[in-house]
Amino acid sequence: MQYGPAVRRRKLGAELRDLRTGAGLTSTQAARLVDWHQSKVSRIETGASGVKPADVRVLLDAYGIDDSELRELLLALAGSEDGGGRHNWWHAYRGVLPPTYRDFISLESQASGMRTLETSVVPGLLQIPEYARAVTRAAVEGLEDDKLDALVEVRLARQDVLRADPPMELSAVLDEAVLRREVGGPEVMARQLRRLAEAAALPQVRLQVLPFTAGAHIGITGPYVIFSFRSTSDLDVVVLDHLTSSLYLERKEDLKAYVEAFDTLQIHALSPEESLDYIAGLAESADGA
Repeated sequence: MQYGPAVRRRKLGAELRDLRTGAGLTSTQAARLVDWHQSKVSRIETGASGVKPADVRVLLDAYGIDDSELRELLLALAGSEDGGGRHNWWHAYRGVLPPTYRDFISLESQASGMRTLETSVVPGLLQIPEYARAVTRAAVEGLEDDKLDALVEVRLARQDVLRADPPMELSAVLDEAVLRREVGGPEVMARQLRRLAEAAALPQVRLQVLPFTAGAHIGITGPYVIFSFRSTSDLDVVVLDHLTSSLYLERKEDLKAYVEAFDTLQIHALSPEESLDYIAGLAESADGA
């Protein structure tokens, strides 16, 4: 159980170690091949130290890795700003975003899939501006208007992952409380519900509502996110969001437990079709109120 940067170093190091062994090289042989000291290879592979994108390129070239998607992902984990030609736009907000949030956005920008359980608010990737503003203002008291504007901009910019080519695949289970809580007031909530209904119809989005009638369920302990990556499942990670930080779970047993919990929640939730009808019905009722 660690914080984001440490998880990324360890996962990147473990993947590079697997690629090295797959190439039939010992760490000593790899070090000689790239004219490094063996201890540098060891530190990188154990996550004991950070690694520059240029060094990752050197290792990937030495191991004969031509998979462009895998290279892009590993370079992104190393902090590259040119992976896939996509600039790390969130760097412009370094003065506003906590490091853990920046790391979350970095993982989100590279993930091929996201599974999320939400128990209180609409997922950030599906929030309308007014809803995002109300949530941010409530979460961070006394925030100056310019910083509030910046955080809302970031929330909306994150949504580009759903419009990328290929787009991220989003699976979300929403507790009914998410739909019933009037964040921002009735008019804002009505528009937010319509946005959810529109999103639920997208092929890359799967929304399911967990109704109150489901009673106590495995997700009542709190929301979480599971990021998955197309090139390798070894980089998958669970993120637990807290008031002042995010916690990252990387152990295989943790991932297995949270994936199984999410599968169980999907079983007990309304089907995507039923959920779409339910959300659309709530939006229609809100419009007529």
